[in-house]
Amino acid sequence: MATVTFTSHLQRHVECPRQQVEAATLGEALAQVFAVNPRARGYILDDQGGLRQHVAVFIDGRRVLDRRTLAEPLAANAEVHVLQALTGG
Repeated sequence: MATVTFTSHLQRHVECPRQQVEAATLGEALAQVFAVNPRARGYILDDQGGLRQHVAVFIDGRRVLDRRTLAEPLAANAEVHVLQALTGG
């Protein structure tokens, strides 16, 4: 099972505990998380279902580049980390 973990910063706004899911893609994994915790969806995804601008997702240490389709494949024991992306200069 893949493990989805949210940073403590995101958890200040909405409770999103670590969750284990069976999913083939990032989108499927997030859908399972949101099924249990619908409030988290609005913090992570925009109104078109892509990652919000200030959210970064890493799968097994690699940053997800396709922020729109969320079709990134997951290994059976993938580690997914969802965190606030830092921007600015």
